[in-house]
Amino acid sequence: MTTNPRPLALVTGASSGIGAQLARELARDGHDLILCARRVERMQALADEFKAMGAACTIIAADLGKSGAAAGLVREIEAKVLVVDVLINAAGLGGQGRFHKSDPQRIGEMLQLNVVTLTELTRLVLPGMVRRGRGHVMLLSSTAAFQPGPNMAVYCASKAYVLSFGQAIAYEVRNTGVSVTTLCPGATATEFAEVASVANSALFKGSMIPVMSASEVARIGYRGLKARRSVVITGLLNRIMAISSRLSPTALTLRIASWMMSAAR
Repeated sequence: MTTNPRPLALVTGASSGIGAQLARELARDGHDLILCARRVERMQALADEFKAMGAACTIIAADLGKSGAAAGLVREIEAKVLVVDVLINAAGLGGQGRFHKSDPQRIGEMLQLNVVTLTELTRLVLPGMVRRGRGHVMLLSSTAAFQPGPNMAVYCASKAYVLSFGQAIAYEVRNTGVSVTTLCPGATATEFAEVASVANSALFKGSMIPVMSASEVARIGYRGLKARRSVVITGLLNRIMAISSRLSPTALTLRIASWMMSAAR
């Protein structure tokens, strides 16, 4: 495989939300892109937009919530003789409800996408970056990673995994020319809230912490990626909440998290 004339970024979850906005940041900053998600029409619209910026786009439709999807995606990229310089792991899935009442299939899909596929894709792409002595990886976590989350137990636990995993491998590759950034946004105005059934929760409807736009989260995250920061928490109030949850008694953080995931009054 040969090096691309422009840096090439692979963005998963690229059809909407934070993933699409991160793709925009990359296109504006001179990257070509590989867009990966399930919805081809939305990715094609993005590709047309990016073409006007001078960015070439490759679209790969894939359901990354399926076992083996990461390996299949990398095989397709290699078949196209492309070299990934930036990996953005933005695909994710959430779900609200008491764990013992949750759909087992939904739980499995969440773990597959948020944990297994993210880990496998990073493992497949990262060694090439280390060999070449350059590259960036971004893992999309959440402020949910900083405390247990009653009513979103699996989602919060999966994001805690992403944060821990990202910090660990960032340290491992710190002297290789490759950086790993874990992005931890708080409540963000995307389709996630509806899909995860939390649009009416206190987290999204309450007034304590403002809901950020996906474009603002992407701008902050991309700045952190370029600065080679290990962890980026978006927004001052989100940073305060993340730090305070680590310092507060567990019983208190559980009560607050449970309230935030409950319906707003």
